[in-house]
Amino acid sequence: MENFTFYAPTYFAFGDGAESKAGELVKRFGGSKVLIHYGGGSVVRSGLLDRVKDSLTRSGLSFLELGGVKPNPRSGLVYEGIELCRKESIDFILAVGGGSTIDSSKAIAAGTVYDGDFWDFYEGKEVTEALPIGTILTIAAAGSEGSPDSVITKEEGMIKRGASGEAYRPKFSILNPALTETLSAYQTACGITDIMAHLYERYLTNTSNVETTDRMIEGLLLAMIHEGAKVMEDLTDYDARANIMWAGMMAHNNSCGVGRSQDWTSHNIEHELSALYDCAHGAGLAVTMPAVFTYTMNHDINRFAKIAVRVWGCQMDFEHPEKTAKAGIEALRSFLVSIGMPKNFAELGAKEEDISKLADICCNGSEGADGKLYGFTTLEQKDVEAIYRLML
Repeated sequence: MENFTFYAPTYFAFGDGAESKAGELVKRFGGSKVLIHYGGGSVVRSGLLDRVKDSLTRSGLSFLELGGVKPNPRSGLVYEGIELCRKESIDFILAVGGGSTIDSSKAIAAGTVYDGDFWDFYEGKEVTEALPIGTILTIAAAGSEGSPDSVITKEEGMIKRGASGEAYRPKFSILNPALTETLSAYQTACGITDIMAHLYERYLTNTSNVETTDRMIEGLLLAMIHEGAKVMEDLTDYDARANIMWAGMMAHNNSCGVGRSQDWTSHNIEHELSALYDCAHGAGLAVTMPAVFTYTMNHDINRFAKIAVRVWGCQMDFEHPEKTAKAGIEALRSFLVSIGMPKNFAELGAKEEDISKLADICCNGSEGADGKLYGFTTLEQKDVEAIYRLML
């Protein structure tokens, strides 16, 4: 295990009706004038937005609203939010929604106090300062409610990139599993897939002697398989949604990723799909992960075989461990298909003729890019193209 530091000070309020604490928590963490940032749709229709505004009012807080966040959140709305926060002297951002809303809120929070273009942070500049952020989560997926990470799509060129910094960790996050019961089966499955991807990306490591975090990841994956199947049978199963919601936070606040190298090539390769085709991130990952794992499997057959045995219950073939590794990848693919996820390019709406373009942007589209992706293995542009072709 490698040396590490870990500090994750987010305060969590978990349970049915927890959103009633929004005003109390904003005040507790120093907010006085709040930007409520949200998407729209169910947040408004369900009455959640009104309940949040009532909670802020009862706590004597003033607030403004900025809706309109879309999946794969866009830079244009971030710029609008930054301008609004500066003009109105906002001192706290409250994200009401899923990962896209939280990621957009983080970008606004950092951009408001930064003299330059917020996109600098998504080109590699360190995020060191931001307005304080709170979240009220409505979909278990991205884990942004407990992480120092954010992903934004730049509309000029439709480039999707991530940024990270401790200033991005929410001061508090309200997690009420009941708020996710209105999600469709497809949205629920996308969230399950994203959570499992966050776990796999940490499991694929070149660091030795990480049994503790290996077991944590394996346990969370087993929970996702069990609870994921339950919730797909009954979308109103509160207990299943509660377990999935907490697993989603644990999967991405990095408590099970410390002391080990991590991968993230599946995420990087998928980002170009959701940027270009505007597909759901989880759906893109469902197609991307098995392709990436099949292509990189030989880098460490035993690691893939271990997760196949421990998580998917495959029989270990000691003479031919590659057969066990392949069986584990196929078990993952089958599970994702069973919960309604796509299995190939065509089902995502992606096109074979775009593969060269996708690979080029993936490997060369960021400032300082050198034509390669680094993680569990090092992938050149030709490798990324080959992985996209495995998705056909």
